[in-house]
Amino acid sequence: MSLLYKIIFLLFLCTSSCAAFEDPLGEFCNKDTNISSGSKLSSNIDKLLSQLVLKTPSTGFVATTYGKYKQDQVFGLAQCRGDVSTQDCFNCIQDAAKQIRDRCPDQADARIWYDYCFLRYNSKSFIGEVDTSFGIFYFNVENVTDPKGFNKELGTLMDQIRAQAVMPKDEGLGKGNSKLSPFVTLYALVQCTRDLSELSCAQCLAIAVNNFSTFCNNRKGCRVLYSSCYVRYELYPFYFPLDSKNKGDSKTLRAIVYP
Repeated sequence: MSLLYKIIFLLFLCTSSCAAFEDPLGEFCNKDTNISSGSKLSSNIDKLLSQLVLKTPSTGFVATTYGKYKQDQVFGLAQCRGDVSTQDCFNCIQDAAKQIRDRCPDQADARIWYDYCFLRYNSKSFIGEVDTSFGIFYFNVENVTDPKGFNKELGTLMDQIRAQAVMPKDEGLGKGNSKLSPFVTLYALVQCTRDLSELSCAQCLAIAVNNFSTFCNNRKGCRVLYSSCYVRYELYPFYFPLDSKNKGDSKTLRAIVYP
């Protein structure tokens, strides 16, 4: 490990223990990819994470690889939510890099989700591929009072922001809101990882949104988190810039699903 990466890696281990970010939304440690003793994979993962911590905040996204030889090579991806600040992005990726090693210390395939960012690595290449093999779903425990009208507005809004997300200039991010009544506004956000093509992004978002009727039917809020995309809607503002006039609480439950 070069001196620069040693310094960076030690720095995020130290600072994240002193100023921890919020708890992750979930993680996936693939128990079928345990690292064999004597392998350089573990060391290369640490070096890869150093690169991700260093490079991600400036652009909000990095997909890279580390390792000279194929048997010890590791592929990594980190992305922040497109509406968060550079500082929040740095804080999130820094904490994600530490937590993923704490939670998945022996796995060559690991992923971790936060509200502001996502990070993953694997000894096999996954860049550019749609991955919905593992999903995390959060849904509000309360139902809306007008399901028919709500679902119509939700469908229209989701169509609009999904179309926005696949435009190259928006880099996989779509967000917007819809006024349901003088006192109630629906907020929604979708995002694909930026390694996906427009078609792959659209495919991932379609799969994610199709889960609404199963896990979030008539619910006041829902989040679907995959390794390639993320969708969320709420009846309160949750993306930046925040609408300070309309704040709300969310009582949610979580489900983890293997298709």
